[in-house]
Amino acid sequence: MAEITAAVVGKLRAMTNAGLMDCKKALAESNGDLDAAVDILRKKGAASAAKKAGRDANEGLIVQHILPGSKAGVLVEVNCETDFVARNESFGAFCAEIAKKIAENPGVDLEADRVAAVAKIGENIRITRSERIEVKGNGLVAAYIHTGAKVGVLVEVGAGKEATVGREEFKQLVRDITLQIAAAQPHAVRREEIPADILNKEKEIAAEQFKDKPPQAVAKIVEGKLEKFYQTWCLVDQAFVKNGDLTMSAHIAGVGKALGDSLEVRRFVRFQVGEALPA
Repeated sequence: MAEITAAVVGKLRAMTNAGLMDCKKALAESNGDLDAAVDILRKKGAASAAKKAGRDANEGLIVQHILPGSKAGVLVEVNCETDFVARNESFGAFCAEIAKKIAENPGVDLEADRVAAVAKIGENIRITRSERIEVKGNGLVAAYIHTGAKVGVLVEVGAGKEATVGREEFKQLVRDITLQIAAAQPHAVRREEIPADILNKEKEIAAEQFKDKPPQAVAKIVEGKLEKFYQTWCLVDQAFVKNGDLTMSAHIAGVGKALGDSLEVRRFVRFQVGEALPA
């Protein structure tokens, strides 16, 4: 039997992130064999995670990671059971590491990381969803996490010239866009991206409200209702939150003109904690 010293216990804790007493018990059970103790803790961790898997995990954080060069990034939602744990530094560090791993390798297997976190933190944990964006052509990927990490945004903004991407005016525009998405909650960049069924439903509702009016009047009313819908639904049609006299499309065009370039928001993702969970 190998001697169970404080150094051995410390080494096992570093390898597994398990608690002090759990490590001592595992070493005693394995007669001091470090590798066997690791296996014992992993099996117990998996069993513990399986028991907790059925428990609700409706709290959590939205985290992001942008790779060096700002050409690729990821937005991730990780859920736990209580807001107390969501605000815990250990949980936050776990979430940040998960985002980093997904950004670096979209196909990474994170189950062992999740099981270890469940064993360490003591709550059910779910890596609920993630979205990774990689730049196509000239442009950059940026992220914004709102205070409290309950809302997060990931966006790709493109430029015609690569030199534009390094300009401070362009970077400020990208920051403005992430803040706009977080605050105004658009669902699409532009009108052409709206699913046909959603658009048809809006038309149907508007027409039904004024069905007793003459057909020509109804058509104009529906058109007006749709314009208001676009101003809510589409990012480029929204009023700029920093200057309500400008639409986002006008703001983007203005910055582009000042830079002598053509700029566009190519795509974005907005996550809010809990919105993707089953009702």
